[in-house]
Amino acid sequence: MSSPEGERSTAGRWFDAAKKGVAAARRRHAIEKLGPLEDIQIQLPISGASWQITKPDDIDSLLTLAENDPEENLPYWAALWPSGIALADEVLLEPDLVQHGRVLELGSGLGVTAMAALSVGADLIITDYADESLQLAAYNISENSLPEPAAMQMNWREPSREFRDFTGEGFPVVLAADVLYEQRDIEPLLDIAEWLVAPGGLLWLAEPRRKSADLFIEQAIDRGWTDQVVERPGPWPEMDDTGVIVRIHRLRRT
Repeated sequence: MSSPEGERSTAGRWFDAAKKGVAAARRRHAIEKLGPLEDIQIQLPISGASWQITKPDDIDSLLTLAENDPEENLPYWAALWPSGIALADEVLLEPDLVQHGRVLELGSGLGVTAMAALSVGADLIITDYADESLQLAAYNISENSLPEPAAMQMNWREPSREFRDFTGEGFPVVLAADVLYEQRDIEPLLDIAEWLVAPGGLLWLAEPRRKSADLFIEQAIDRGWTDQVVERPGPWPEMDDTGVIVRIHRLRRT
C-alpha cells in the first residue's frame, strides 16, 4: 500500500511534468509563427554529442523580420552555422572552463552552444538581439531535457543601462560564435567585451575566418588581450563538405 507521502510525491511529479508539457506546447505554438519548421538530429564532430534541433525550414521567409529593423539585422540566428557547432564541441572537450561561475553567451542562435554549456553544468545566461532566437533556443534546450537558462534580449551594439547594471563586474567566461558578420560589428564587440569579461576572464570566440574577425583579433591584441587559437575543419552537420574551417579563439583579459 502506498503512503500518503508517496501519493503526494507521485502527484507532485505528475503536476511538474504536466506544467512542463504545457510550457513546451506554448513555446512550440510561439515559434510556429516563424513559419514552417524542421526537426533535425545533429551530432557534433569531435565529442559525438547528439541533440534534436528545431529550426526554420525557410530562412528566406524570415527576411521580412528585417524590413523595419533600424539595425538592419538579417536572421542569421535561424541557420545552423559551423562556428556554433565547433564552439559547442570545445566546451564539451574542456568543461572545467565553464563549470564554475556565471557564463554569458552573446548570440543564442538555435541554442547549440548553450546546450553544450548547460550539459556540463554552466550557470548560463543567453542573450540575443532577436527575441525569436531566444524563444527557439529555449525551446530546443527544453526539448533536449536540459536546464532552462536565464535569457535577455539585448542589442550589444547599443547595450541598455539595464543590461550594463545586470552584468555587474563581468563574467569569467563569455561565449560567442559567428558574431562578426560585418566590419561595423568590430568596435562595438571590442567595447562590450571589455566590460562583459571580468579581469582575467575568457572571451571564447568561434569564427569561420572572416576578414572582419581578423581585424577584430588584431585590434583586441592591440588593446592588450592575449589570444590562443585552434582550427577545426568539421565535418559540419547539415552542410556539404564546403571546406569551412572554424577558428576558435581564447581571448584573455590581461
